Amino acid sequence: MRNVLAVVAGFAVGMIANWSILMFNGPMPEGLDRSDPEQMNAWVATLPTTALLVVVAAHLAQSYMGGWVAARLSASRPMLLAMIVGVVSLASGIYMMTIIDGPKWMVIELPLYLVVAWLAGRTEVRRRAATAG
Repeated sequence: MRNVLAVVAGFAVGMIANWSILMFNGPMPEGLDRSDPEQMNAWVATLPTTALLVVVAAHLAQSYMGGWVAARLSASRPMLLAMIVGVVSLASGIYMMTIIDGPKWMVIELPLYLVVAWLAGRTEVRRRAATAG
């Protein structure tokens, strides 16, 4: 049960990290319907590259922070829990890329979801090894 709650907490913290970093891009335009792909695509097309780099950073922070929290709170198998968060973040990223027509270069972030989740899990494994020794 503790591992399930660790993953849920990881997702929650990851989403908070994502949205917190996205706030650096400023508020969305007044009246923008986030559930309307056409409106979202029109807005994304107006964003400068720096704003899109913030989006990439937010997505990777979601995978890393969520993975680290899941690993840190786990009763066992911290790497597995971190990777679960990474895989779900990756699936969400793929889904969003099918809905929103961002620039093609943004696909570079997709494999990085797994890399940063692995790094998060590895950080916790090393911390545990250092405190156990």
